[in-house]
Amino acid sequence: MKLSTRGQYAVMAMVDLAKHNDENHPTSLSAIAVRQDISLPYLEQLFSKLRRGELVKSVRGPQGGYFLAKSADGIKVSEIIDAADEEISIAACAGADGINCSKASHCHTASLWQALANHIDLFLQNITLEDLREGKPIAEMFVPQNGADFISAAKA
Repeated sequence: MKLSTRGQYAVMAMVDLAKHNDENHPTSLSAIAVRQDISLPYLEQLFSKLRRGELVKSVRGPQGGYFLAKSADGIKVSEIIDAADEEISIAACAGADGINCSKASHCHTASLWQALANHIDLFLQNITLEDLREGKPIAEMFVPQNGADFISAAKA
């Protein structure tokens, strides 16, 4: 799986913004840059995309900065990654979608990689910014209760 630093930094910055969200005072990008060790120009580019994706609102001026555009429990990690113009790709097959793969006509694993991509997408759609802000144990949230049932359900 490949997720570039753009997607990772977008999620990190949004979690930081959620942690420091104050309805009366916007959070400056310079403060996020220092806390997350991300360059300010890079954050400016990211937040421009996040603003266009309607995930953050900006306030101009010397005391300006950013607010979350909606509550943290209403923002999915998948939305953040999408807004950052990030695509998660499965490295095992450049054409897991069956379109870009030169071997699609005789590939026996394309459906495997597509299913994995679908699971990753579903996983990210079920994690909110609030989950991350609260520090919920994400890995434990999505572990099947009975591995055998999970496998048989997948085969059905």
